[in-house]
Amino acid sequence: MKRTSAFGLAAAILIGAAGAASAANTQVVIGMSGWTGFAPLTLAKEAGIFEKHGLDVTIKKIPQASRHLAIASGDIQCAATTVETWVAWNANGIATKQIFQMDKSYGADGMVVRNDIQSIKDLKGKNVAASAPGTSPYFVLAWMLKQNGLSVKDVKVVNLEPGPAAQAFVAGQNDAAMSYEPYLSTVRDKPEAGKIIATTLDYPVVMDTFGCTPKFLEENPQAAKALADSYFEALDMIKADEKKAFEIMGADVKQTGEQFGKSAQYLRWQDREANRTFFAGEFEKFSNEAADLLLEIGIIKQKPDISTIVDTSFIK
Repeated sequence: MKRTSAFGLAAAILIGAAGAASAANTQVVIGMSGWTGFAPLTLAKEAGIFEKHGLDVTIKKIPQASRHLAIASGDIQCAATTVETWVAWNANGIATKQIFQMDKSYGADGMVVRNDIQSIKDLKGKNVAASAPGTSPYFVLAWMLKQNGLSVKDVKVVNLEPGPAAQAFVAGQNDAAMSYEPYLSTVRDKPEAGKIIATTLDYPVVMDTFGCTPKFLEENPQAAKALADSYFEALDMIKADEKKAFEIMGADVKQTGEQFGKSAQYLRWQDREANRTFFAGEFEKFSNEAADLLLEIGIIKQKPDISTIVDTSFIK
């Protein structure tokens, strides 16, 4: 009887301690999309990595075109998006700071065209499906067109998000479309519908970072460090048990582990060391080049001070 009571008391203490720990976890809401490169965040949540690091994370799937509105309203404190998008947000009054790099696209973002279109220059006057101005697909479209002597004014942009854009293209709509994995594989698997004419292997301009509002970072520096550490630990889990990790991440976008793995081969997740290298030089150079193009296409009216939209102290 005494042993039972002692066990019951011990269990109660453990449960109470667990409850206290859970209650002490810092709450943070992250806005992101189903893009394959962001999937380690899903893994960190589903595998309990965030919780282990003292975080109570909620992930909200929010289209890139309206993610900044969620930050401005306070619905989310942090987000995952492309480097040039942070430039645009800050230039347009949405104060945010990037704290770690997540991935680089190696063919995961691209432009698909009908089989009779031989070059990007042939798109003049054609319909191109792409997300709204201020998003990564729109930026990549503008970049690719500029490199081929055209601008977004030379095509008719039909605003569709990457998933619907790929689906509409396969269904015979529009002359071209901008998309990314896992949706780009919709076209890879339907060569009769069209072809991928260019990707980030040809134009390496898609790189994703994670950031938060200055207010969140100032009030929760330990949580910010925990977010970065959790991401890097999720990458370690992928290396240690790729099959299980791919199954968890794939389930979030209705893919099997095998399907997810095929999408993932077109990008590179960036570990802590890769982050240090990136922020030591490439980040500033690309951010300035991106800002120049954003100015040119009217997404921003003035360039923000790039040094003020990043805080690398959390990856050390």
